[in-house]
Amino acid sequence: MNRILIVEDEERIASFVEKGLRANGFTTTVVPDGEAGYEYALTGGFDLVVLDIGLPGRDGFTVLRELRESRVTTPVIVLTARDSVRDTVAGLEGGADDWMTKPFRFEELLARVRLRLRTAARAPEVTVLRSGDLSLDLRTRRARAADRTVDLTAREFVLLELFLRHPGQVLSREQILSHVWGYDFDPGSNIVDVYVRALRKKLGAEKVETVRGMGYRLPA
Repeated sequence: MNRILIVEDEERIASFVEKGLRANGFTTTVVPDGEAGYEYALTGGFDLVVLDIGLPGRDGFTVLRELRESRVTTPVIVLTARDSVRDTVAGLEGGADDWMTKPFRFEELLARVRLRLRTAARAPEVTVLRSGDLSLDLRTRRARAADRTVDLTAREFVLLELFLRHPGQVLSREQILSHVWGYDFDPGSNIVDVYVRALRKKLGAEKVETVRGMGYRLPA
């Protein structure tokens, strides 16, 4: 089941889109501002993002640019009241995969969502993630550090995959919790720290850096 992130501050529109997508078999998450939209999309836990431009905090252009700079390749459909050619071109050149203007027909949005998901599914699949002397084979589920094969638990595997998909990027504990354990996990838990220590023990202490007050980072 495909997961779709809806970044929209107008509650009426967000609810309309969410209900329509859920009725067609999609799993949805709705956030009302650019800051939250960026943080959620950064986890890599979504198959597609529906993004408004006129958002509080970070606007949609900023969210889109920062996601692409962070090497997040999740398809993005912009859904906005802005209909000028200049804005459309700026959005598409900034990394959007599609652009729709409000008001809109849900049937058309649904068709575009399905098209972008089909296109993404046909893209060449990355089967081995690498950073420095670390590698993770997504098919065999084997990790290597330098010349050593490393055995990982299921959670350690998902955690290392998250770091390898975002090398050099600081990931907050909340981002890691949401991706590895799910959004309903207790945010006060120290489970992230426990698993980071386990990864360091298996891979090497220098492989995962602590960024004080922010989170953890895999050195690029």
